[in-house]
Amino acid sequence: MGISWRDDLAIGVEQIDNQHKELMQRFDVLLSACRDGKGGDELRRLVTFLNDYVISHFRDEEALQRTSGFPDYEVHRQEHDAFRERLADLKQRIDQDGEVLVDHVLDTNKMLLDWLIKHISVKDRAIGRYLNRMQ
Repeated sequence: MGISWRDDLAIGVEQIDNQHKELMQRFDVLLSACRDGKGGDELRRLVTFLNDYVISHFRDEEALQRTSGFPDYEVHRQEHDAFRERLADLKQRIDQDGEVLVDHVLDTNKMLLDWLIKHISVKDRAIGRYLNRMQ
């Protein structure tokens, strides 16, 4: 069982949709690595990717919301901030432990699955619906 992009997750902005696709591809790689007993190795690569991803993706998505007048911008931004904090906490725990532990991998899987289910498939889709009504 893997994670794959579904067209119904698209918000209709190619740049944002492509960023979401990449996140899902990276998460799928982590799940495959976990299945093969190599989750720890892949988690380090994923955390490095996520550090860059949250900077560029959240910046792009928040700019789109501000320029379009998206009414739930502030709540959405707060969710981004909470994800940044969860990621920083994960990275700090890995650094403190000096190695990737099974609980780090499990926490990351849960964090990303929650993000896909609750944020991308609900909150980000709301942006797409809003943008479609604006056209």
